[in-house]
Amino acid sequence: MDVKKRISELVELLNRYSYEYYVNDSPSVSDYEYDKLYRELEDLEKMYPQFVLENSPTKRVGDYASSSLEKITFDKPMLSLSNAFSYDELREFDNRIRKEGFNPNYVCELKIDGIASSAKYSNGIFVLGSTRGNGVVGENITANMKTIRTLPRAINKQIDVEVRGEVYMRKDVFEAINEARKQNLEDPFKNPRNACGGSLRQLDSSVTASRTLDIFNYTLVDPEKYNVTSQSESMEYLKNLGFAVNPHYKLCKNIDEVIKYLDKWGEKRKSLDYETDGVVIKVDDFKMQEQIGYTVKSPKWAIAYKFPAEEVETKLLDIFYTVGRTGNITPNAVLEPVMIAGSLVQRATLNNEDFITSRSLNVGDTVVVRKAGEIIPEVVRVSSSNQENSIPFKMIEDCPICGEKLEKIDTVHYCVNPKCNGRIKAGLIYFSSRAAMNIQGLGERLVEDLYNLGFVKKITDFYYLHQYREDLIKLEGLGEKSVDSLLDEIEKSKSNPLNVVLASLGIRFVGAKVAKILTRYYHSFDELLAARKEDLVKIKDIGEAIAGSVETYFRDNWDLIDDLICLGINPKVEINENSNRIFEGKTLVLTGKLEMFTRDEATAKIESLGGNVSSSVSKNTYLVVAGPNAGSKLEKANKLGIRVIDENEFLEIIK
Repeated sequence: MDVKKRISELVELLNRYSYEYYVNDSPSVSDYEYDKLYRELEDLEKMYPQFVLENSPTKRVGDYASSSLEKITFDKPMLSLSNAFSYDELREFDNRIRKEGFNPNYVCELKIDGIASSAKYSNGIFVLGSTRGNGVVGENITANMKTIRTLPRAINKQIDVEVRGEVYMRKDVFEAINEARKQNLEDPFKNPRNACGGSLRQLDSSVTASRTLDIFNYTLVDPEKYNVTSQSESMEYLKNLGFAVNPHYKLCKNIDEVIKYLDKWGEKRKSLDYETDGVVIKVDDFKMQEQIGYTVKSPKWAIAYKFPAEEVETKLLDIFYTVGRTGNITPNAVLEPVMIAGSLVQRATLNNEDFITSRSLNVGDTVVVRKAGEIIPEVVRVSSSNQENSIPFKMIEDCPICGEKLEKIDTVHYCVNPKCNGRIKAGLIYFSSRAAMNIQGLGERLVEDLYNLGFVKKITDFYYLHQYREDLIKLEGLGEKSVDSLLDEIEKSKSNPLNVVLASLGIRFVGAKVAKILTRYYHSFDELLAARKEDLVKIKDIGEAIAGSVETYFRDNWDLIDDLICLGINPKVEINENSNRIFEGKTLVLTGKLEMFTRDEATAKIESLGGNVSSSVSKNTYLVVAGPNAGSKLEKANKLGIRVIDENEFLEIIK
């Protein structure tokens, strides 16, 4: 196995899956599949540290914040937790702590399947609410959190306090909303977590209010300010302030009591009126927590245990194929309808040919299906095969849409016909999506309708839709007001920055991260049209495959780029001609509270001078900019002997 190549593949896959999960609320793989790939990446990085990439998900605290809401930078990061999938792993977690000389009590809390949030109170009044975002920068959802009935607008002490918790949607609310959506011919939500995420990110808080969300709180930030010394004590303190706390938490004296708690709730959780997919286990004593410490992205004193996914048997009725925007062909299972984790399952992704053959799946077999992470159904294995009635699987050789001969690259089959209707339609859907140009109102179903009606055949056609205003108003589900709003959103998208437009074009291997890297060196479409592979590969994190893909795309699509420019979509990165790019190729870390800049402003300035901003300190860090209340990052920088400067010195350098 080419280890370096495999690590690169895993990083690209995991970053894409994270973006789909956290930003789009539309994951394409199960939690189980994600965790399996993540574990593989962790293992390879430990064995081959020389191949660890800067953009590896193992180096991130969390994931992306949405681009449509104001950003909020946390004074203290909202760290993610490492996962355990077996009791053996929990005992290893306990042994590591005990080997350090500690004898902890543990607090067990049900892991609510919702959206992590933060709520700040000033003098006892709720003033700021945000999502977790990437753990360092979240989204301002204050107006929407005010609609949560179980979050107090005012607490019973006139103090400044920040609490963190999980916003969730009850099962009965979820079922009622989906029933209403079906009656209105709208796509139902996949699960309560997706419904909750979409509700919290609404720009109209009245929509959020109609979704009837709830919250459980579990973290008191800076507990020492309130003379609180343990997690169990903080839960009582939060209850006394008026916050909703999940009533099923338990203080355990040792890991054996923790495992008894897990045994109890493994089955009992199904009777709750909200979804929970595991249990969070924390060392109770706060002083002990600090002594045990942290890794780069998670505390060493806490772990999340994931319950095994529910498995059921059903029949594999058929296999059909879909075409992605890059031509990737995905086989999908048609299943005899079966209830799993509270919802009816009739479809499941089969990923690729190797996935199917490794499981010896054939149409007509009885198969075991689960909703790993209780989100996306997946076929696990064959339960029984009736050789007389089953139809042996054979991967298709031609594109199911255009009939072009397929090519297999690694484990994936591709349609290489750029004029394939399936590829074109998928590309149009992606271009308008939240992950790309973020044209509000252009959902997947409407884009399909516009394509089928002949209004939109290529991405530039979106910008001519104003010519069909009267025709659009007559379409089912649209009206004068919604059409005018849609046309305004389309016009507004012309002002997207170059990196966003570049990522929206559907260039193979070029997502948001790669687009941002490219636009540090190529500042306009004109420069990208002239880019050559031999120059592109000199850029850090741009390998042969990406460089070749970029050169080929701009060579073959110059006419499309020219049309975009004529439409007024010609963003340019402003360059300071006097800048000597003093941070060229260097990595900086920001920590503590910055007073002269916001985090986003400081990051933009560093990137404009050629540098990268990382969320964690390592031996490769060039320098650390530390403001007041800097914590573990400052300590680590001092241990590693990395230069630390304050904001005034940073200002002098960038001047």
